[in-house]
Amino acid sequence: MNKEQQEIRKKSPIQIKNKKAAFEYFFVEEYTAGIVLTGTEIKSIRAGKASLVDTYCYIVNGEIWVKGMNVSPYFYGSYANHEAKRERKLLLTKREIRDLQEADKQPGYTIVPTLLFIDQNGRAKLDIALCRGKKQYDKRQTLKEKEDRREMERAIKHY
Repeated sequence: MNKEQQEIRKKSPIQIKNKKAAFEYFFVEEYTAGIVLTGTEIKSIRAGKASLVDTYCYIVNGEIWVKGMNVSPYFYGSYANHEAKRERKLLLTKREIRDLQEADKQPGYTIVPTLLFIDQNGRAKLDIALCRGKKQYDKRQTLKEKEDRREMERAIKHY
């Protein structure tokens, strides 16, 4: 990910993160994908009413789908409101999908959404990562590093 892409993400008013993913997995490769949404879904996302808890991606017939992403029904929606936890198609190039499919076949690897944001054109984008699962001792190490960082920040603030 280059600096320009990072700046776009920082400027985005909506940033819905999957914090559990960073704790559970090592990120091997990251991709940015578009999402196929209905009218009321994009309105709910712009209102910040979405969640990436317990989501994952899978590939079927050369198409990549996200499962378990919760987009709450739009408050002002009528009969045309959407289902909250339906499966949504992601938009990537054929080459990226093929690379992900090959890597996903290896044991211990999975594809997980990490960040949902709105780009500068007003479109919803999803950052996904090819991940390798962490062992229990890796998770303990991550917690220890996080605690050490907090303590260092507290020590700096006291001086």
